[in-house]
Amino acid sequence: MVNALPPILEVGGVLISSDILTELFCCDLEVCKGECCIEGDAGAPVTLDEVMEIENCVDDVWGDLSASAQAVIDKQGVAYTDQEGDLVTSIVNGKDCVFTCYDDIDVEGKIIHNCCLCALEKRARAVAKSQFSIFNSQFVKPISCALYPIREKVFSDGTVALNYHRWEICKCGRDKGKALNLPVYQFLKAPLVRRFGEAWYQELCDVASELKQQGYL
Repeated sequence: MVNALPPILEVGGVLISSDILTELFCCDLEVCKGECCIEGDAGAPVTLDEVMEIENCVDDVWGDLSASAQAVIDKQGVAYTDQEGDLVTSIVNGKDCVFTCYDDIDVEGKIIHNCCLCALEKRARAVAKSQFSIFNSQFVKPISCALYPIREKVFSDGTVALNYHRWEICKCGRDKGKALNLPVYQFLKAPLVRRFGEAWYQELCDVASELKQQGYL
């Protein structure tokens, strides 16, 4: 019998929703084609430091952006404050991130045609492949994008909380996660390590292992 898992856990000073450990997820770009970049009513949350990093990358990715996106950036910059008071990336036509672009990509040896990509991440992939990169910054993309479907919230006292977000367009990701039996926290190992560090992620894994031994997972 599986015991009832507390809805909120604390790992290394970070509050996490327990479904980050229990839910199964793996992005399925072959099905969704990166739809999360072009759906929604606001841009991706960013920090001031990330805005500066993005501004340093704009010239590098300018040619990958649509004319509409270029016009928005020229008018209001790479980010704006939304109705909830959060700093987010600028958007086109009320939904598309300005850094949306389209290209064919290779995912585990399979070519996905005309996939919606982040121009910033596309640039970062080029940096990773090139031994002598012409780019100065190693910035990839906002951590909020990399962490999705985990969403981070920072409270006024500095407390950080992580929640699992369900979005209908990501149903294929949940289906693929179930097929692979891949928990959210394992799928998002790289961005979680990027955000909180190797030691924190190992502590998260240790907590998951202990809860499994105790019958909670």
